[in-house]
Amino acid sequence: MSRILENRFVKSVLIYAGIVLVLFVSVSLYLRIYTKHGEDFPVPDFTGLSLEEAVSLAADSDVTVEVVDSAYIHSLAPGAVFHQNPKAGSPVKSGRRILLTTNAVSPKKISMPNVVGYSLRQARSELLARGLKLQHFSYTADIATNNVLKQYYSGAEIEPGTIISTDSKITLLCGLNPHDMHTYVPDVTGLSYSNAESMLYDNSLNVGKVVYDENIVTYQDSLAARVYVQYPSPVVAVPPVDPSDTVTRYRNVSVPRGSYVSVKLGLPKAE
Repeated sequence: MSRILENRFVKSVLIYAGIVLVLFVSVSLYLRIYTKHGEDFPVPDFTGLSLEEAVSLAADSDVTVEVVDSAYIHSLAPGAVFHQNPKAGSPVKSGRRILLTTNAVSPKKISMPNVVGYSLRQARSELLARGLKLQHFSYTADIATNNVLKQYYSGAEIEPGTIISTDSKITLLCGLNPHDMHTYVPDVTGLSYSNAESMLYDNSLNVGKVVYDENIVTYQDSLAARVYVQYPSPVVAVPPVDPSDTVTRYRNVSVPRGSYVSVKLGLPKAE
């Protein structure tokens, strides 16, 4: 054994093997320290914060933030963060860059489209595509139900091409055939506000009072909220004709087109 170890070739191999082993251990230790192996921590929630507050929180949390986009949301303070990637609570390591989307200081200006002659559904899609909102719609007698006859902004008829701000609220006057006066109330419970709103408009109904639970405080909370109460209800119990009938039966609720449906939203309960 000693003769083998005294061999110059064997000695060289052992030396090189030792160097490789030392390098391997050193690199492994360095990588564990550099990447802070096993030291993941949850991303802070930056939503609702001003950019200055977000930068301060990021510094305290050993991460960095970068604004990558902005959009205008009237219900948020100008400059407030309303979206982040990765989302709050995601596991990250020290030094991770968090991408933020903030609320624009002022809305953009756009040209009012001409939706006269469109169906109610087409008109709403066109308004949404331009960053505008359908506030409500009303009816007047006409041969074609839901055909848009006039468009209004701030209580006055608005001409196509008029420059207005995105997020502006538009009202529409639609036609209503006297033989097509009623519609059924859909069931919007369990839906987000945007989906519930779309379903109501698709059924020729306006959105009435919208109430959010007190625990919904951020923009992200409002996106996660779901409808759990609506009025009127989509169905109503029908009294039995036969007093001996113990089976509860229901019928769909029919209301005049253009009626208002109010909703209450809350955060879904964790299962």
